[in-house]
Amino acid sequence: MKTKPETLVILSPGFPKNEADTTCVTAMQLFVKALKEVCPGLNIIVLAFHYPFISKEYKWFGAKVISIGGKDKGRLFRLLTWIKAWMILRKLNKKYRLMGLLCFWFGECALVGNYFAKTHRLNHYSWLLGQDAKRSNKYFKWIRPKGESLIALSDFISKEVKKNHGVSPLQVIPVGIDTSLFGPVPLKRDIDVLGAGSFIPLKQYYLFVQAISFLKETFPDIKAVICGNGPETEQLKSMAASLHLEKNLTFTGELPHNEVLALMQRSKVFLHPSNYEGFSTVLSEALYSGAHVVSFCKPMAKNFRHHYVVKASEEMNSKILTILKTKRLDYQAVLVCSVQQAAKNIISLFV
Repeated sequence: MKTKPETLVILSPGFPKNEADTTCVTAMQLFVKALKEVCPGLNIIVLAFHYPFISKEYKWFGAKVISIGGKDKGRLFRLLTWIKAWMILRKLNKKYRLMGLLCFWFGECALVGNYFAKTHRLNHYSWLLGQDAKRSNKYFKWIRPKGESLIALSDFISKEVKKNHGVSPLQVIPVGIDTSLFGPVPLKRDIDVLGAGSFIPLKQYYLFVQAISFLKETFPDIKAVICGNGPETEQLKSMAASLHLEKNLTFTGELPHNEVLALMQRSKVFLHPSNYEGFSTVLSEALYSGAHVVSFCKPMAKNFRHHYVVKASEEMNSKILTILKTKRLDYQAVLVCSVQQAAKNIISLFV
């Protein structure tokens, strides 16, 4: 009798549509690649609920991806997506020897994954990766998870889950970064302040623009760059123009992941003004690039060199000014966690 391949199934709202798609859930796709690297014989299947927007199966760096194509539609369409996911999981459970289910974010993937795993007595974990730890997350009431099935991205997320939902995740595992993606360090850092992220209210990039206006008073030729896109793009550009920052602040739009890393290595300061952050991968990447990082959020109880946590915009501006005035800045790389170590930590839960 032929032995069924041992398989880990990952449930995610979305996944890259092909190997060239580096901007879709970048941290999680790097994690899946790292899983294949540390466990080359492991069969990995990713079940993507909504993105890509079409139903198809394809190979992605050795992993099999099954896209349902739910397109993030609501109501009955979403229920239909959940039913399709359940039926696919039934087929996979018959065809393979499932070692367990890993759900990205505590949302609808966790809902389907949790009940399927309980029904079929499978090992399963949900990885809380940010805003899913907030009090408004209705899935906690629907699932009522135990701490043993929860993985928190950071100490901050673990505390948020305990505070908001009365349950403590048993594991705290940061996603980590892929250090092999970083190129040679440039001889000169010609970008004073860099930002990268989605232009949405939560990220507070208007504070970034205001900070550059403040810093310009001391450094008239200050050079700043923001990478990203979102609904607030035009508003931020208009704000920058009204503050006469056309020669000081560049909006690059959304860039491939490798280009963002290259910009980090050219930067003195990485500013992350988000008012809520689980443990953004860009923070870890910026620290490894040698940049000094300023943010409002402290993801881990441990302190990291070159990471400055501030409480208000005035303190933020003052800290950046102090850093830029320092004549001999230390740009040594700071490694918080490698994605390979994260992959080892996760896979150890299933074996």
